[in-house]
This record gives sequence, structure tokens and C-alpha cells, in this order.
Amino acid sequence: MAQKGVQLDQETFSCSICLDLLKDPVTIPCGHSYCMNCIKRFWDEEAEEKIHSCPQCRQTFTPRPVLVKNTMLAALVEELKKTGLQAAPADHCYAGPEDVACDVCTGRKLKALKSCLVCLASYCEKHLQPHYDAAPLKKHNLVDPSKKLQENVCSRHDEVMKMFCRTDQQCICYLCPVDEHKGHDTVSAAAERTERQRELEVSRQNIQQRIQDRQKDVKVLQQEMEAINGSADKAVEDSQKIFTELIRLMEKRRSDVERQLRSQQETEVRRVKELEEKLEQEITELKRKDAELKQLSHTEDHSQFLHNYPSLSPLSGSTDSSAIKIRPLSYFKDVTAAVSAVRDKLQDVLTEEWTNISLTVAEVDVLLSQPGPKTRAGFFRYSCEITLDPNTANTKLLLSEGNRKATATTQQQSYSDHPDRFTGWLQILSRESLTGQCYWEVEWRGTGVCVAVAYKNISRAGKWNECRFGLNDKSWALDCNKNSYKFWYNEVKTPVSGPRSSRVGVYLDHSAGILSFYSISETMTLLHRVQTTFTQPLYAGLLFCYTFRDSAELCKLQQSEVI
Repeated sequence: MAQKGVQLDQETFSCSICLDLLKDPVTIPCGHSYCMNCIKRFWDEEAEEKIHSCPQCRQTFTPRPVLVKNTMLAALVEELKKTGLQAAPADHCYAGPEDVACDVCTGRKLKALKSCLVCLASYCEKHLQPHYDAAPLKKHNLVDPSKKLQENVCSRHDEVMKMFCRTDQQCICYLCPVDEHKGHDTVSAAAERTERQRELEVSRQNIQQRIQDRQKDVKVLQQEMEAINGSADKAVEDSQKIFTELIRLMEKRRSDVERQLRSQQETEVRRVKELEEKLEQEITELKRKDAELKQLSHTEDHSQFLHNYPSLSPLSGSTDSSAIKIRPLSYFKDVTAAVSAVRDKLQDVLTEEWTNISLTVAEVDVLLSQPGPKTRAGFFRYSCEITLDPNTANTKLLLSEGNRKATATTQQQSYSDHPDRFTGWLQILSRESLTGQCYWEVEWRGTGVCVAVAYKNISRAGKWNECRFGLNDKSWALDCNKNSYKFWYNEVKTPVSGPRSSRVGVYLDHSAGILSFYSISETMTLLHRVQTTFTQPLYAGLLFCYTFRDSAELCKLQQSEVI
């Protein structure tokens, strides 16, 4: 009884404003008591409205009551403090809507510390004490506070369910086997718990073993990643050396051609100069001889003319005109043609081999037992006819070419209402689902387009990232424009490098979890590869997010197009 009195005093002598023991208690006209400072502050806040009321019963007073300390109540509080009266619990000790409340507390209930599965009640620290002190209560099963205690009571017999029906796989009370569970395989709940506990432990052991196995797999993958990085670094280094050697060889050949050209140039110029000098000498001699003959021809004395004529020196031999016969003005053009032919052959080799190099790089896949196609012709073996589904098209997408081409427009199209239609973004999905190994190509025109794949259950409206290709975990998208490529998945953007092209190839190996995008031009270049696990069939998708008049078409692939 003494303990109960203390609890009563704790509640009675607490201020309802500060929830602490009364300090300088005052009693207002309605009979309720408060700390003098607490009620003063409360009324001061009401002063602007010229209303003074009781915080508990809301009775109003006019004018403001004069507060006088209740000396009897103050003395009683002080006396009770000496006999064990404590401050009221702090506010955070009281049960809120989300907490389990003590079933014994009256008025404002405290948080429960434990729940009893025998009493089917929850207790705060104080009311739990008898379960620790009384011998009969010590045998009760105490658990963490629970709001679901009534779920342990049989709704038919209002008894605690301490048995388990294995036939119906449900908890029952001891009366249930008499009627609705008559003849069933029943055991005590404790016995069933023991059996299930053993199964649980086996399951935990299996899970822990799988965790260990997966951790080992992670280590293997980490080692594999290090090996991949090391191998890639080595390949880059070796490739740089090889290309450096090729460049050095090309530079040497360029230098050799230049040296030979200059040497031949000097030889030919020297021969021309020698012949020129010889001709100049002959011209000088001929002029001198002409002057002699001219002088002799003007001699008037016939005897003198005849006397001097035989003494004239004979002409020297003339230079053979065939020695200075000029060939057509081609000179070293044949050399240029020969070098050009080498360049063309080298370009052909590099173009042909570059596709093989690019695809060889793309084939490096540690996790796959079967590599994908190696050539574009190999991809064509998995080509599939895909058409666009009008029921998914945004109303500002115009379909043509047998529903293989979509064009962004400013005009609303007269599509009928359909739950599969995209309403927020200018998007569309294919009619056909994609499983197994599939390959298709998209030709786009304009500013840009997003080439995507998505699950059928992707949202068609709602938040901007729930339905946009690439901004959720239900779609993968390659953003193509004239300036760059970007890959999007679950709001993560990955910059992608590669040659710009208006045609993109997409390869899907659904069971292997491979999704690859290729730039298609004179060569076929891998842009980005995804390695994941696909849990549903995929659908090809197109997204227009740049300008109206942009268009994209699912191409009809012809074997003659193979590079």
C-alpha cells in the first residue's frame, strides 16, 4: 500500500505544465495547482488576447487572478519528498503513439520495458518489478515490448495459444483440438518452436556458408579485377609500343623517300647544269666564229679575202640534240603516286583490321563461358524484326514506315487511350519482347535520340525519373547526339567515348545478362557494354529529349550491308 501511495503522490503533486514536482505551488480559482513561475509564464503568453485560463480545464478568469503561494501544499510536497517522493518521469519516458504503453499505468502511461507472454500485458519498469520479486511471476516469459500480444490469444476460446497444429500450420489454444482441430497432428508450441529452431539454425548455417562462399567469390572477382586491370594496362603499354614502332617505321620510310628524292634531285640538276654549261660554251664559240665570218665578208680586197678564208678555224662538233630531249613534265609525280598507293593500301589494312581489333577487345569477358559474335556478319545471325507499339507511344510521336520509325512533333496524334501509353516523356517501346540473343540497329536523324531497353512494367507516368529511360532500375539507355555519348542506368550517368555515327547497333544476350551498344559506320566500334542479370523480358525503346523533328528508325537489316 505504501508503494501505491507514493505513485499516487507522484502524479498528484506534479505540475501539468513542466511535468516536474510543484515548486512554490499556487492554486488558481478552479482548484488546479501549478508552479508559480509556470502559470505566470502561461498567462503572460495569453496576455495579448486578454484571456486567462486554466491549462487543464480551460476555465477563464477575468480579471487575472492574484497568485498566492499555497503554503499547506508546499509544506506537504516538502514532507513527502523526505518519504521518497520523486520527480515525475521525464517527458521522453511517456509512451507515444509509436511506443508500447504500460498496461498498469493510469492517466498518462509510461513506456513499457517488457511484455509478458503469460499475463499478455506490458509493464513499465516500476510495474514490472513484481515479475522479478514474486516467485510465481519469475517463471513468466518476458520479451521485448510488443503491441501484438493479443495475437497470442485464440479468437474462438479467448485462451492463450500454447499449442501448434501441424496439420493446419497454425497456433491454437488447448481447447482447439476438441473441436475444429480434432484429430489433427498437434504439439506444444514450445516443441514446435524447438523443431523450427533447429531448422532455422540449419538455414542460418546454410546462409552463413553461402555468405562465406560469396565472400570467396568476391575475393576471386577482386583478384580477377586486378588481373583485368593489370592485363589492360599491359595491353595498352604494348599497343603504345607497337604503334610507336609503326610510327617510327613510317617516319623512317618517309625520311628514306625524302633522302632518295633529294639525292635524285641533285643528280638530275647537276646533269642539266653540265649540259647547260656545254651549250653555253658552244654558243660562245659560234658567236665568235660568226663575228670572224662577218668581218671577212666585209673585206673589199678580193685577194685579201681569198688569202684569209682558208685560215679560218673549222667549227667544232655540235652537241647531240638527242641528249637534251626533254621528257613530258612529270618529273617526280610517279613517286607521289607510288606513295599514295602505299597510303591507300595501309588505310585498307587498318580499316579491315581495326574492326577485328575492336571486336577482339569487346570479346574480353571473364564471366562468360561463351563469347558473343566476332563480326557484324555474326551479329546479323541474331537480327530480329522489331516494330514500335502504338499503344505505348507518347501522343507527340508520329509513327511511319510500318511502325518502325518515330518522329517527334509538336502536334498531338489521335491515339486512343491506353494504360501502356507514356504520358510524361516522348518515349515508345517495341511491340515484341526480347529474350535470348537479339541484335538490331537504329538509324537516327536530327539532334539526338536515346536508344534504350526496358522492362514492360516500367512506369508510364508519375515522377520524372520513374518512367524516363535510364533514370530507374527498369531501363538502360544510350544517349546519342552529335557531340557525345552518355550511358544512363538508375540515374547514374557514364560518359562514353567512340566515333560519332547516326546508326547504333544493339546486341542483347538476355540469359547471359549482356547488353552492348555499337557505333556503326565504316567500322563497327563497341561503345558500351553492360553485364548484369535481367529478371524479365526486355523491350526495345526510343526516347526523344532534344528537339522536335528528331526521328529514329528500327532498321531492316540486309546481309549485303555487312561490313
